[in-house]
Amino acid sequence: MRYRKKPVVVDAFKWTGGPDQVEDPVWIVDAISSGVVAFCPKDSRGPQLLIDTLEGCMEARPGDYIIQSVNGEIYPCKADIFEQTYEAIED
Repeated sequence: MRYRKKPVVVDAFKWTGGPDQVEDPVWIVDAISSGVVAFCPKDSRGPQLLIDTLEGCMEARPGDYIIQSVNGEIYPCKADIFEQTYEAIED
């Protein structure tokens, strides 16, 4: 049997990891305040975000998209996968 993914609308932004970050959605600010999302010190690959998800702790790097799903969960997605899976819509 084959299946098609249902269209789902999510909130997301591309994380730059630096001072040029211009988008700070309220939901990510709330997640940082509540400890669901935490900044980690730079390592040899640069800054990172640690995101507590239903699947465990996931790591986001600059250039990754941070997504809030329809149920409110927050998780990272690599840019190439995000751009193949999602398209922008008008509000």
